[in-house]
Amino acid sequence: MKKTIIYFLVIAFSQNVLSQNNEYEKGLVDLAKTYKNFHFRGDPPSNVYEEIKSIPSKKLLTAKKFITEVVTSNNKLLTTEFLTKPDSVTLKSLYIIRGVNWNMHEAEAKDNMAIVDSLKSEKTNYHELVSCYYGMLFSAIGNKNKPFDLSEVNLNLRDYNLIDDTEKGIFFLTSMRTFGTMIWGYINVPKPPNYKKALNYINKYPKYNGIKYYRFTDLNFKDFKLTTDKRKPKESYKNYYINKYIETLMYHSLCLSEKKKYRKEKDNLLLESILRNESYWKYTKYKPTLEKIFKKVKE
Repeated sequence: MKKTIIYFLVIAFSQNVLSQNNEYEKGLVDLAKTYKNFHFRGDPPSNVYEEIKSIPSKKLLTAKKFITEVVTSNNKLLTTEFLTKPDSVTLKSLYIIRGVNWNMHEAEAKDNMAIVDSLKSEKTNYHELVSCYYGMLFSAIGNKNKPFDLSEVNLNLRDYNLIDDTEKGIFFLTSMRTFGTMIWGYINVPKPPNYKKALNYINKYPKYNGIKYYRFTDLNFKDFKLTTDKRKPKESYKNYYINKYIETLMYHSLCLSEKKKYRKEKDNLLLESILRNESYWKYTKYKPTLEKIFKKVKE
């Protein structure tokens, strides 16, 4: 009799676990659809928010809050609640959501549940999960919060559950990847480049730990690999993100070169940023330019 009771309890427990897993996986796909449709421009209709709330999986409670903000204009992503690194389950869930979203953009997409299963079983580097989270967060800040102006914002990296210089560096470089894209068009599209508008955007960048962005130099953490493009294999984090960051610094320097009155600011940028540190030049395509600049400085 006892064995029979135990047997039925095991069966009931197994069915409950299976049901919870199905709810979780279906919820991931539903959130990925919402993310795909509304994370770039425009607010979703009110029923979409109700659909997010109705997702029953308890494992997705934090992810649901995050996606709700990501798809909302003038969102709350710059509050400590969202700037704080979430738990590992949420980090992995959002990584899967991003992967399913990428799949949904394909003309001949794979089965979404197959993508979920594949990414669930993938032994993803924890630092890649952190990078994915802040990539989604800062992209949404750039896409949804208009007009862009973070000049009065101070991002205190000691407040966001970032346990070491690697995680703080990821936070910083990932945010700067988004902020750097905001000036790319002013430098590369118009002929001649619109340095005035680019500099206006740069002046709206936030501070980090109370200092201007270019003075943040704690980036000497160990490199790791991650996916930066769904069409490519995993690549060096530093090769990608430090190159993008140095590009932003170089654009800033160009903007300041346009007016003599910015001479001191340009000198500060060159001498107080990672641009003067030759050990970072191996990560960037601008190495030849930096060699020329600092040869002149030494002379």
